[in-house]
Amino acid sequence: MIRDITIGQYIPGNSILHKTDPRVKIIMTLFYMILIFTIDSYFGFGFTYMFTLMTIMLCRIPLKFTLKGIKPILFIVLFTAILNIFTTSGTPIFEYSFIHITYEGLDTAARMALKLILLVVGASLLTLTTTPISLTDGIESLLKPFSKIGVPSHEIAMMMSIALRFIPTLLDETDKIMKAQSARGADFDTGNLIQRAKSFIPVLVPLFVSAFRRADELATAMEARCYRGGEGRTRMKQLKLGMPDAVSVSVLILFSALLIYIEKVVLQLQ
Repeated sequence: MIRDITIGQYIPGNSILHKTDPRVKIIMTLFYMILIFTIDSYFGFGFTYMFTLMTIMLCRIPLKFTLKGIKPILFIVLFTAILNIFTTSGTPIFEYSFIHITYEGLDTAARMALKLILLVVGASLLTLTTTPISLTDGIESLLKPFSKIGVPSHEIAMMMSIALRFIPTLLDETDKIMKAQSARGADFDTGNLIQRAKSFIPVLVPLFVSAFRRADELATAMEARCYRGGEGRTRMKQLKLGMPDAVSVSVLILFSALLIYIEKVVLQLQ
């Protein structure tokens, strides 16, 4: 599962989405996530999944790699589905003692699972097609107007960028520690949930030590390069809007219009 987390990783490419301005991609991702919660029909879900699949293929991101990012949230998806199935009232399908399964519960569970998967894939596409440096510049540029009211836009962008940048690094470190512990006889796969949680304690301690050591090394490196915050700093690459941005926004607007139309048609048919 450690190797299955895709958020924070970047895959180089030459697609339109790779060339799109990071500020535009951040806004598009937020709009895409909001749009997901407006979907109310399975036709809308089908159309959204087709659009997302076409975007992944256009960016030439391996589909298998993208699907791996869903594995870490399967527990959350299943837990949410079970809660909806057994707690939603409505038309009964199966009843036995205190167990009540309704049609509305199954329907709500399916819709919520589909939405969670789309949210994870959408967030992954942002980091998979944007370098950490570009993402930092985009976040800082979007937050810059709020600096007039005291919001530290540069510091927030820097912290988010460092967090995203070190996700793959910490995952690799965790994998190395687990392999080293397994070579010493540790067992992470057998036993009940409590026993498996206890078996991860020998992994967490050296992982925290390694994380603090890397943070200290990063701070020392930044001080050695005379880093003193965002005041007076310039960028080698200036963010500019271009044709890829116009194409990406146009495609998203077209997709949104078609999705709203599909939802309206389905609602009328019902």
